[in-house]
Amino acid sequence: MRITLEVGGPAETDDLRQWLRHDPGLRSAVGQAPPGTPVPGSMNGGVAELIPVLLTPGGLTAAMAAAVVAWLQSRRGNQTVTITRPDGPQVTVTSERVRGLTAEGTGDLAQRVAEALQQPPQPGPPANGPEDRQPDTAEKN
Repeated sequence: MRITLEVGGPAETDDLRQWLRHDPGLRSAVGQAPPGTPVPGSMNGGVAELIPVLLTPGGLTAAMAAAVVAWLQSRRGNQTVTITRPDGPQVTVTSERVRGLTAEGTGDLAQRVAEALQQPPQPGPPANGPEDRQPDTAEKN
C-alpha cells in the first residue's frame, strides 16, 4: 500500500523524510514526491510537499506510525502530519496532542494510527473530494 504523508512546508517535509530514513526498516520505503504533486483530495489544484511511503501489510505500518509520533514529539511549535491512504481515508496527528504523552500513551497512539491505516477500504463510491472523505483522526482525547 502506498500512502502519503503531508506536513507543513519544505523544511518540515525534508526533516520528517530524514527522520523516517533513519529507521533501517523504513529507509527503502520512503520516497520523494515530484515537485508540484497535487494535494490528495484537493479540488483547487493545490500542491504540497508530500512524502510517499510504500508499506507492506503488517510490520512497516506500525514502524512508520511510531516514527511519525516520535518525530512530532521532538518538534517545537505546532506541527500536523496528515497520512493519506490511496483509497481516501486520512489519519491526522498533531504535535500539540502528542507532546505530553507518556511512553505508554505514545505506544497506544502509534498503534491506533497503524490500525487506522490498516482498516479495509469502506464499500461505496470513491471519494471525489474533501467533503466526501471521512477522515480518521488519531488524537489523544
